[in-house]
Amino acid sequence: MGRLVLSRRGRWQLMSFRPKNGRMHPVETFEVVLVLLALVIALHWVAQRIGLPPATALLVGGGALAFVPGLPQIVLDPELALVLFLPPLLMDGAYYTAFGRFRRHLPGIISLAVGAVLFTTIAVAGVTHMLLPQLPWAACFALGAIVSPPDAVSARAVLHGVVLPRRLTALLEGESLLNDATGLVLFRFAVAATLSGVFDAGEAVQSFVLLALGGVAVGIGAGASWVLIVKRLHDQTLIIAATTLLGWGAYLAGEWLHVSGVIATVTAGLILGWYQHEIFPANVRLRGSAFWQTLVFVLEALVFILIGFSLRAVVERVGGFEAVSASMALPILGVLGAVVLARFVWVFGSDVMLTALRRLGWRRARPLGPRQAVVLGWAGMRGVVTLAVALTLPAQMPGRDLMLVTAFAVIFATVVLQGTSLGWLIRRFQPEDKDPPARLSLADSEAAVARAKAAAVEANAYDGDGTLIHPQLLEQYRKRAEATERYAQDVDGFMARIRSHFDVTLLAIAAGRAELIRQHRAGQIEDETLHNLERDLDLEEMGTIFQRDG
Repeated sequence: MGRLVLSRRGRWQLMSFRPKNGRMHPVETFEVVLVLLALVIALHWVAQRIGLPPATALLVGGGALAFVPGLPQIVLDPELALVLFLPPLLMDGAYYTAFGRFRRHLPGIISLAVGAVLFTTIAVAGVTHMLLPQLPWAACFALGAIVSPPDAVSARAVLHGVVLPRRLTALLEGESLLNDATGLVLFRFAVAATLSGVFDAGEAVQSFVLLALGGVAVGIGAGASWVLIVKRLHDQTLIIAATTLLGWGAYLAGEWLHVSGVIATVTAGLILGWYQHEIFPANVRLRGSAFWQTLVFVLEALVFILIGFSLRAVVERVGGFEAVSASMALPILGVLGAVVLARFVWVFGSDVMLTALRRLGWRRARPLGPRQAVVLGWAGMRGVVTLAVALTLPAQMPGRDLMLVTAFAVIFATVVLQGTSLGWLIRRFQPEDKDPPARLSLADSEAAVARAKAAAVEANAYDGDGTLIHPQLLEQYRKRAEATERYAQDVDGFMARIRSHFDVTLLAIAAGRAELIRQHRAGQIEDETLHNLERDLDLEEMGTIFQRDG
């Protein structure tokens, strides 16, 4: 049996208790990593087959496999876990965030990311001290700070594929990007107060503001540097590599300057999402998106399976499941209830206040309504940040074992129970989208784009003396513009004919691909010819599918 540790120095280190030399061979370490990746694929496939959120299957599967005899014991190094997983996943969330809605709903996002986290911390601290009066108040607040922030990774994993109103989506995405900073600051002050016996509320507020503003400044600096660098790069691979490093660079720069690395990463990600449309060529965007989606999938999946595998070490540390059920069951249930109820109290309390303000005449106050509030209150999954922060607790921290087990319990309960039931809850309550729609619909926007393209072709279809030199191109773009105009006027009636058109186009592409493969198998063409023509067919197929389904 071995012990697999993600070391702070950034390498996998597998400590083995084999008598020959006390260490497992590096090749065996690599084999364990490959096994983890294979388990990720298998559990993800199982989740799709049985209709579970992948995060739930990975978490439960990892937790179950952790206790299989003969498998190595895996322990996450908390600092490396935060640095390795959090920046790219925060960057991905910020990159795809609808910036207009994020800015419009920023007060609500801050209410959740700061107010709800602080309120949950206080509620958990109060319940913990009531159940365990011997535990110092500062330690109770530290536990509250550990479990209070919903996790960006968990939210992304569980909400993937779930259709929500636009305002609710903006609130959940924005909250998950910013609340980690609040939780981390509260945790650090609570731990310091526990060990020193001194706490200054004014200093804590001032420190939080400085950390947040400093994080924004570092993120702006990192994003601006990225823009300047990428504009001077002309190689696709270098552009993608520089963009991949942006998240880690912003996070590490923020931590090095003792400001919020989380907010620095989110700010840099928002800048990336805003400017990439102007900076990235089409080929970079296509290649980069494919690479980034694969990277995020692997990191996101590894987070949950590693959390599951880490359960074994914590349970063994406190004496097994018997010790947990005998001495910790009541505090754990109390904390879990406080975590869930505090979020509902904050969400519904805020909504009642917005309703009252609107009745008093403040038109900018727009309450969610009970159906959206229920979904928002239930969508509070915890994940990697809760675990990583719990694992950083000092050895001399009062109640450390209880905090570790409680952190795991909250992660498992929220991801498994809330994650698996969130889709049902949304279907049951059917939250209404009250956000005003944009001025132009998808069809109207597409028609305007087609008109702009046709106008550009028409302006350049004639030579200096007025002779038409591009008749086919001009006719092609005029027909596209006319077709999109008809589509915008009657979307439903046009779609059946459009889909039939693209289905026939896909059949033609498949026939061309079959002929190309036949030529290659018969030795009639070189491999280079196969690859070049196959790439053209791939691009044509991608474009057709995108137009048909987009």
